[in-house]
Amino acid sequence: LDFLYFLLKPTQAHRPDIMSRILEANKGTPGHITNTYRHQSVHSRCSGAVNWICMLSFPPGVDHTLVQGDVALSKRRNAMKCWSEHCKWGKSYNGLVEVPYTVSEYYYDSEKASIKTAMEMFHRRTCVRFVPRRGQSDYLSIESDLGCWSTIGRDGGQQVVSLSVYGCLDRGTVQHELLHALGFHHEHTRSDRDQYVRINWENIPAVNAFDFHKMDTNNLNTPYDYSSVMHYGRTTFASTLGADTITPIPDSFVPIGQREDMSDIDILRINKLYECSKYRNHQTQNNPLPEMY
Repeated sequence: LDFLYFLLKPTQAHRPDIMSRILEANKGTPGHITNTYRHQSVHSRCSGAVNWICMLSFPPGVDHTLVQGDVALSKRRNAMKCWSEHCKWGKSYNGLVEVPYTVSEYYYDSEKASIKTAMEMFHRRTCVRFVPRRGQSDYLSIESDLGCWSTIGRDGGQQVVSLSVYGCLDRGTVQHELLHALGFHHEHTRSDRDQYVRINWENIPAVNAFDFHKMDTNNLNTPYDYSSVMHYGRTTFASTLGADTITPIPDSFVPIGQREDMSDIDILRINKLYECSKYRNHQTQNNPLPEMY
């Protein structure tokens, strides 16, 4: 089974945009996997990559509705927007935003290290600190469930961030899901997006139309960011292979959907949303990441 796992993991030679990577991971897990060696069983009632307004079924009593490919709808809020203070993670007395988390023992040490590496950018350039849980009631539970997904913002209690070992552990994908957990939406759903991209509705299946609707977003007086790690790729959810669902305007050749790392504007937004004034204009190099295991 270990050998099969390594065969299924994506290779470095195939480097799709961030949402292609996430959607491939989300659809690529068979409908029912039981890995007796790594002690996990997951079920899916999704019909594939085309239908991502779907239900994921986990152990009894735990289920989530996914929209936009990787956003789990909150069971505690009746809307996706995350403007209010209760949706943000709180600041500590030292001015840092401490986000408690746990990491499943399902991961190998090398996989835990990949998650830790992805967190380091938050620690170097923002006031957000992912800290090991010490009994806090609200925390992120990082697990290898079915695919890559997260809720938007602080949701209360145990809040699952799914980072499947089958394709969700590259740095950009981990950062993408953690940004959702901090309160950020996909870039193409910004309220002002029509000034910067054209949505090609004719290339989008009706079942995926919601994934391209604009949201009532707090844009924090920051520019639209084609380079955001939160941006969909050019062909995400295309009904025809290779067709554009999103086209940048006025320059249609601008790259979108990079998956390497958070952009400078991604980082700026974290610092503005969480009022990390110390980190607005410089990078802190000597701020080590707390031990996670």
